[in-house]
Amino acid sequence: MSERAVLEVIALDAEDAVAAQAGGADRLELVTDMAADGLTPSAATVAAVRAAVGLPLRVMLRLADGFAAGDPDRLVRTAHQVRDAGAEEFVLGFLDTDGRVDLDAVERVTGALDGCRWTFHRAIDRAADRDALRKQLDGLPGLDAYLTAGAPGGVADGLPTLLAEARRGREGEPGYQQELLVGGGLRLEQVPTLLAAGIRAFHIGGAARPDGWTGPVSAEAVAQWRRVVDGAVDGG
Repeated sequence: MSERAVLEVIALDAEDAVAAQAGGADRLELVTDMAADGLTPSAATVAAVRAAVGLPLRVMLRLADGFAAGDPDRLVRTAHQVRDAGAEEFVLGFLDTDGRVDLDAVERVTGALDGCRWTFHRAIDRAADRDALRKQLDGLPGLDAYLTAGAPGGVADGLPTLLAEARRGREGEPGYQQELLVGGGLRLEQVPTLLAAGIRAFHIGGAARPDGWTGPVSAEAVAQWRRVVDGAVDGG
């Protein structure tokens, strides 16, 4: 394993960001309101986190629970606001009522990002056709990762899909060249299997918080994940 795997941690504020960095995180996903599965944080929070840590930071662009884009014009304005606050990388993903990618909304929002790097999030796990979604998005400027559990129910259900998509990526199939960022019910003991399949990016949220979402990120919890992601054998 010559290539160091990426460990991305969800942060809600600067305190979380500092703890995640201390524990060995490589990147942060910054959100607010986990009761709605993560919405766009305020520009002030983005600025505070950007000032507190030097880690790469991906900011969620999502205004309401669910995977509908809602008002694309508002999303574009929001993207400009958080970019002005220091955001340089993003997370987004929109589906229509039939579970297909809302390509118009995705293109309008990413057009406001001027080529910034971005992740298509777990909307892919609710898509009617994952493969079609990937093929439609392939080549969009800045898209370099898919955050996915492989299935709506989490990694335990989606493991076969994740392993198959990792193989398709290794084979160079169009639509599968982006980073496979595994998250959504991810457990420590699943990491070695994913590493063995060539997957090199992992995403945790609640797993970094021993006291749940009402408590902060624990540097110690992140450090344990760091060891396992780096190939150490303490995943249980």
